[in-house]
Amino acid sequence: MKLQEIKEILTANRLRLTKSLGQNFLHDRNQLRRIAEAADLVRGDKVLEIGPGLGALTQCLAERGATVLAIEKDRRLFEILHSRCHDCPSLSLVHDDALEYLRNQARNWLDWKLVSNLPYSVASPILVELAQATGCPARMVATVQLEVARRLVASPGDRDYGMLTLLIRLRYERVGWFKIPAACFFPVPNVDSACVTLVRRREPLLAPVQARIFERIVKRGFSQRRKVMLKLLKNDWPSDRLAPAYGQLDLAPDIRAEKVSLEQFVALTRLLHGTEGGLHE
Repeated sequence: MKLQEIKEILTANRLRLTKSLGQNFLHDRNQLRRIAEAADLVRGDKVLEIGPGLGALTQCLAERGATVLAIEKDRRLFEILHSRCHDCPSLSLVHDDALEYLRNQARNWLDWKLVSNLPYSVASPILVELAQATGCPARMVATVQLEVARRLVASPGDRDYGMLTLLIRLRYERVGWFKIPAACFFPVPNVDSACVTLVRRREPLLAPVQARIFERIVKRGFSQRRKVMLKLLKNDWPSDRLAPAYGQLDLAPDIRAEKVSLEQFVALTRLLHGTEGGLHE
């Protein structure tokens, strides 16, 4: 879908885009191709697309033989895409708020791939929601704001390393990413974007019950970035539980969360697992 075609469709339907919904349509063919290639699609793959807009990426996915479930929140765009793609048997359209849909649908996404130009305002919560699902997608190829992309690929000690990094990387390994200039979108956003590829780990690092403890540790540890993590964790675990765990992992008492690696957070979770009864409520 060329830029001129996007403009013509919007003009013909007298559509004014809604900034709050992050409606910036990717029209650059090379970038669309790179996203589709990052999905590593084979014919018959099931793909979840969130925020299809006018369907530029949707078309690329369908051309590669994918079966696409596209969720669009804007009724106007949903109706336009439905009228343009009504004869495409490999495409299912849903008019809904994607985040609410994911939270309300008890669906197993294990055999699915997420491939989306995600709305900026909900990109992070959508990725976390899918990553924490019991059946999380096999691969997630997400175009997000550059700032969010940097968080997803950050390492301990980086300025962007934080809660989002860890909540996603517990279940996913980063494969690659590339920047997408703002000029590739219409309307042109005020920020650059990037496409990040994440692949589900072959073996989970933690059992589901442990993953919930991991999330609690991470959220508490990053609740006040300037404070040492040990002091923050004492809100949930008593000192006589934390001190031995810190000692076994050789964690300095004054270390802050942004210096603690994923592996260390996982190990700390395993050591504290089974001590939930000692949590301060």
